Formats: sequence, structure tokens, C-alpha cells
Amino acid sequence: MAIERVAVIGAGTMGAGIAQVCAQAGWRTNLYDAFPDGLERGMERIAAFWEKGIARGKTTPEQRDEWSANLMAVGDLAAAVKEADMVIEAVPEIPELKQRIFSDLDELAPPHAILGTNTSSLSIADIAAATSRPSQVIGMHFFNPVPIMKLLELVRHEHTSETTIAEAQEAGQAMGKTCILVRDIPGFATSRLGVVLGNEAIRMLADGVASAKDIDTAMVLGYKHPMGPLALTDLVGLDVRRDILLNLQRSFNDDAYAPHPLLERLVAEGRLGKKTGKGIYDWSSGQAEETNFE
Repeated sequence: MAIERVAVIGAGTMGAGIAQVCAQAGWRTNLYDAFPDGLERGMERIAAFWEKGIARGKTTPEQRDEWSANLMAVGDLAAAVKEADMVIEAVPEIPELKQRIFSDLDELAPPHAILGTNTSSLSIADIAAATSRPSQVIGMHFFNPVPIMKLLELVRHEHTSETTIAEAQEAGQAMGKTCILVRDIPGFATSRLGVVLGNEAIRMLADGVASAKDIDTAMVLGYKHPMGPLALTDLVGLDVRRDILLNLQRSFNDDAYAPHPLLERLVAEGRLGKKTGKGIYDWSSGQAEETNFE
């Protein structure tokens, strides 16, 4: 199946990024969000990224105009998905929310459409069970920032068809991604490692092993990580990291995945990372600055 039309459900940071790379791949792309303000912010985020690319000489005005013509904000779910060859859901990591959306997509999307979920740790099988087409449901785990990060983690559950896998791989390549294929195991291949590293870095910070910047610098220079685990936690969102850890803790019945108390405290205080201006670091200046936790 040749993909021509795509719908992205959820216009937050991840959804907007996914819609952007879909439009850049040449597909007619509908971006949907249940909240008009969220949809507007998502479209503004995409436009700002393209304008920044022009300012840096990485994008031409002609490319921007071509990509913009491929992208449409749609405030009605049925209208957004009615002609889609592929639907990618990118709403918060709440199992009941994703299942409800997939039940709606099953009724509203064309029978041939692939249904992808951008989850970082939830069961694909459980999400697929909300549909009458589980063979066409696949995990499509993108990474933030989506237009820059080259990895796409495809997650197959026991009923995902080989055709769906092949079409998702082709779609990933068209978006400029390198695809890996993993089984439907909690945390998959990436989150299971990534959140544990971030949680341990928070433990080290709380124990006074080193400052946040020195812990991050150790991993960047010592292990060639492009970003330290604490800065990455701020970028992903402390609430997102906490929720993934809780899911792993429940799934494996293993307290090794329990969120560190400092992580729980920062989330409770609303210090969720870069998106709120403060998390492990203070981002109010636009750059990561050391802060205290008193």
C-alpha cells in the first residue's frame, strides 16, 4: 500500500513533531487535537521550526511552502481520519485514553488504514484489543525532538501482521528514520534502559555524588552520549519518565523500577522539565542552569 494521507492524533510536542516529519515526507497530513488551543500551539511549533531552519540556512522558503501545503489542522476526529492510509496516535501515556481513541479510530478510519501508537512503554496488545483489526495495529515509538532524532522503534504484538510491519518500516524510512523492530515487552528496547539510567542519575544527584551538570558531563564525554541523562529527563518530561517507571514497576513487579523520591517530589511540585521552565535544571533563560531542590 502506498501511503498518501496520514492523520496524527494529538498536537503536543510529540504529535506536532510527527505531523511535521509526515508533511516533510510528502504526505497529506491532518493534525488533530481535542483542544483547539493545543492544536493551535502544535501548528505554531511546526511553523517556528521551519522558520528557524530557514534562518539557519537548512531549509528553503520553497521547502517550507511545500511542506506547509501538506499540513492541515483539523478539529474533528472523524474528518481527520476518514481518508487516512495511516493514523499515528500521540496522546498522553494513559492506557484508558489510548484504548478509547483506538476504539474510535476503528470505527472512523478506513478499513485498510494502519493504526500506530506512539507509546514509550504501554502494551501494544492491550491497545490493539480495543479494535477489530489488531493485525493492523503497531507501536511506533518516536523520539524527541522528532524532526531531529533518527530512530523509530517499531513494536509488534502477537497479532501484528507482516504486512503492517513492512508498511510501517517503509513509512519510517520515508520519514528519514532508522527503524528497529522489538517485541511487545514493557519498556521495549529503549525506555526500559533509558528511564533506569535517568532514575539512577537522579538518585546520584540526591545522594550528592556530583552536581547535575557534572553527572551529565560524565556521560557525554565519558560514554559519548549526545546528552546527559538529567538534561534528557528534563527534555522528555519528569512526569513522562515517572509514569514509564511506574508502568515498568507494575509490569515486572520489581521495585528496582520505582521512581526515586526526588523524581516524585519534583513532579508533585509541577517541576516537569523544560516544558514548565524548571525541572532538574532551571530553563527560564533558555539554557540548562543549575538549581537547588530546597
